[in-house]
Amino acid sequence: MTDNSFAPSRVSSASQAEETDFGFRSVRKEEKKPLVRAVFDSVAGKYDIMNDIMSLGIHRVWKRIFVTELGPQPGLSLLDLAGGTGDITFGWLNGGGGPAIMTDINASMLSVGRDRAVSRGFVSDLSFCVVDAEAIPLKDMSVDRVSIAFGLRNCTDKLAVIREAKRVLRPGGRFMCLEFSRVQVAALAPIYDAWSFKVLPAMGNLVAKDRDSYQYLAESIRMFPDQETLADMFREAGLSHVRYQSLSGGIAAIHSGWRL
Repeated sequence: MTDNSFAPSRVSSASQAEETDFGFRSVRKEEKKPLVRAVFDSVAGKYDIMNDIMSLGIHRVWKRIFVTELGPQPGLSLLDLAGGTGDITFGWLNGGGGPAIMTDINASMLSVGRDRAVSRGFVSDLSFCVVDAEAIPLKDMSVDRVSIAFGLRNCTDKLAVIREAKRVLRPGGRFMCLEFSRVQVAALAPIYDAWSFKVLPAMGNLVAKDRDSYQYLAESIRMFPDQETLADMFREAGLSHVRYQSLSGGIAAIHSGWRL
């Protein structure tokens, strides 16, 4: 685990209960969702290109590993939270998975995902819905798999998301999260910091004409719980057999837990 000189100290006052992080800024909890929505409204059209830039294309490898771990099967259903432009949903369907629900709190992102689905011929066993992952509009025990990839860090109440995922899972179902995490290779940390806080915002400005949104994305990664802390949150939410796998020296990690 590395010390990050860019991250500010945590707020310790009584007002912390009403505040949350938006990158390195503290904002009132009710302000975060509109702020995050504005970020993804801005980047939706360039989201896939910028993901390649952010990760040097390695996010595609991480997602393939993630989908393989999800274990697509025709008899299993998937709820993909913060589905973005559809990579996880499409990987699930291409891998032989059953019916999928692709969701995102951001209508602009979901629209891009819907267009991609049509262009790729995904017209059956796939539905779309604008969904706040903290309040999933599904019945208890209604799906077999719940996934969220590079979306949990943008949620205001992360524990609420994990609890909701557990609620909608059938017994024997699995929740999996792919997210940027805490670098665990000391020699990699300064290079990663320079890339995140100097190169990435500049590239965001050049490619997407939006430096601020990519500055936020870099900051949001640093504010996200590390591997062990997120695993503890899975357990607190009531999931069992919790484990995680660090990827690329801890730049990203896959967490999973089962509803028994």
